[in-house]
This record gives sequence, C-alpha cells and structure tokens, in this order.
Amino acid sequence: MSADKKRLELNSISKWDALLPPPPLQPSQSPEGQISCDRSHHNYDMCLISGPTVLDPKTSTFYLVDPTTSTPPLSVEKIRPYPRKWEGFVMKRIKEITITLGSGPRSPKCEAQHNAPALVFSVAGYNGNFWHEFNDGFIPLFITVNSIFPDQDVIFVIDKVRDWWVSKYAGLLKAFSKHPIVDLDNDNATHCFTSATLGLISHGFMTIDPTLLPNSATFTHFRALLDKAYGHGRNLPSMYYSPVTQPRLVLMSRKGSIGRVISNEGEVKRVAEEVGFNVIVFKPSIKTPLQEAYAIINTSHAMVGVHGAALTHSLFLRPGSVFVQVVPLGLEWVADVCFAKSAKEMRVEYMEYKINAKESSLVEKYDENEMVIKDPVAFKGNNWSSDIMDIYLKEQNVKLDLLRFKEHLNQVYDKAKEFMDKDG
Repeated sequence: MSADKKRLELNSISKWDALLPPPPLQPSQSPEGQISCDRSHHNYDMCLISGPTVLDPKTSTFYLVDPTTSTPPLSVEKIRPYPRKWEGFVMKRIKEITITLGSGPRSPKCEAQHNAPALVFSVAGYNGNFWHEFNDGFIPLFITVNSIFPDQDVIFVIDKVRDWWVSKYAGLLKAFSKHPIVDLDNDNATHCFTSATLGLISHGFMTIDPTLLPNSATFTHFRALLDKAYGHGRNLPSMYYSPVTQPRLVLMSRKGSIGRVISNEGEVKRVAEEVGFNVIVFKPSIKTPLQEAYAIINTSHAMVGVHGAALTHSLFLRPGSVFVQVVPLGLEWVADVCFAKSAKEMRVEYMEYKINAKESSLVEKYDENEMVIKDPVAFKGNNWSSDIMDIYLKEQNVKLDLLRFKEHLNQVYDKAKEFMDKDG
C-alpha cells in the first residue's frame, strides 16, 4: 500500500472510529446526596444521582430527594442517554431527560418503591438494525453493568422501548436483570430508586476493553451471557443437536432489495456442498426468534456471509468455529471494525474473502478504471457521505467467482472439520 493510500485510510479511521474513553465516573466518586455528570467522553455522556431518586415519567424528570445540603440551590442537568454522542442528527431523536434536586413541592410523591438503583438509557436512534441493537445497546449495557453494577441488582428505565423489542430480547434482558422494565414513555406512575445512573458506556465500535473494566470482562464474558440467555438453544428441536458427520456451514442470505446480495447464492451453496459441508441457508428477519437463531449458529462449525447487519449473528458462534466475511469493494474498514475485531476477541477463527472488481455488480455501472472501482479508499477519502455509502452498501451486489471461492472454502472446510472433530 502506498504512503498516500495509507494516510487516506488512517484519516478515515480517525474520523469514524470511536475513541476509547477514560474510566467512567464511579458512584464512589459521588458523595451521597449528589448529582454529578461526566461529559468528557467522545461516545457518551453519563450522569449519576447518588442518593434516593424519584422518577416522574410524565415529565421525564429524575429528582434527587433529600440532598446533603439543607437549602440547596436549584440544580438542573439534562442528558440524552444514547452512546452515539458524536452523531448530532441521531441524538436529536433521543429524548432529553431532566435531572434536578427535589425537596418539598419540587419532589413528587412516590407511587412505586424499588429497593434497587435505576439504569436509564434509550433504544431509539438506530433501533431496528440488528448490528446497532448490539453495538449501541447490549454491548454498552454489558460494559455499564460491569463497570458500575457488578454483582448488583439493577432496574432498567428505558426510553422508546417497543413491544416487539421487549419480546425479541426478553431472554437477554432477563440475563441482565430480574426486574420488569420501567417504560419511560408509557408508565404514568412515579417510581423511587435507591440511586440512578443515566447513560451507557461505549468503548467504541463492537469493542469491550477489559482494561477499562474493574472485573476485566471481555467479549468472551459477553458471549457467556448470550449463552446463559439462550441456553444453548436446548428448548428447540433436537435436529439442531443431532450427531453430524459433515461440518455444518450457515450461509447467510440477504434480501434482494437492500444490496450486498450474493446473486449466485444457489451455485455458492452447491459448491460448498461439493467441498463437503452440510449447508443451511439462513435468512433472518426482525421476527426471527433469537433462540432459534442462536441454536442454528451455535451448533454450526462455520458461517459465511456478505458484510451486513445480519453478520452480528457471528456473536453466537462457538469459539474455535470459522467465520468468513465476504468483503465487497470499498468496505474493508467497516468490515474490520464491525465484525472482524469482535470475532477475534471471541476466539473465533476469522477469515475474509475480499471480492475483486469482476465479482462486484458495480462494474456494470462504472468503468473498471474509475476510482470508485480501482481505488475505493482514495475515492472515499474522508468523505463517507450518504451518497458514497449508498454506492458501496446499497448499489453493490456480489457474484462470487466459484473457482476462486471454492479454493477459499477448502481452507474453511479443513478448519471447520478440525473443530467438529474436537468439539462436536
């Protein structure tokens, strides 16, 4: 790679990669009966109410009750508890929550008493996109719980929670907390907590940095939580757990209208079977039960798919299994930060298949000598605008070179077979 090309890629990374934050403000740093906010982080803000707290959901206001000073001045803080602070257009969609001191008439009467602290966050923003639900939601939630509430009871107060979301993630939510969710949008009763934390800690894109956590938790611990939530899928039909004589490969399938589709998917399946795999074509949707998805992925020995949100299912792979990310033109960096790093941290055998220009549908629209095809890094530069994103993410499909891909699959098969013989 030329020096200029390296510099362009580094500039792109510096613009979009989330910065690693310093350790978050801990409750012990906030004297009892205090409100404190830390706004020093690139990814998120966080506020702590250290002391008895009342929530009035009708006004989205949290009150600190009986502050330490006898006649405190009126103190008001506001926060949008969603960990994409640098994206202003997204943060505008996140409800602003007010924190203030409460005494006398300023403190509403408690109607639901909880003997536990509250953790307050929003699932608005990019909710509905599987990758964002983990990157902006459950991974920061895991980090925050392990940073501030290790081995403690906690109650989630959530903004923009929807019935489908609660239903889809019920098992995972129960693995975090035994308490019902407090719905910030639809609950009209005032709630009292022993304290409250507003905001979620993010370490960056699909990242858990154990050096920033008091218990040194890692992605392997996060995956253990997923395993706890979905119980290895043992409640599903035994077909997923019957003895196998061939390595099982999950081929992730995408809809035709969203880009990055494998246009010769049927032929790719046939080639994988010729190599020796038992192939399952999996096309997940927003309605796919996660326990079913977990069972399919967790019992496989390899998974192959084009870069996209559905590859977040790679979090369900067992350590030692093989994950192949098909990387279209122009998506090398996002492929790395979205999926490669987390797979390696979970000790999954990560492999990439980077397509060449002839395998991209973009050659039907652009000349091979144009920069958009010839040098996507230089073409993008620092301008990862929606128009450029649409070219590489939405306009582009792939037609895999079957001979080239078969050579790649032979290597995948050897690793998957070794894993199957060892771990079943």
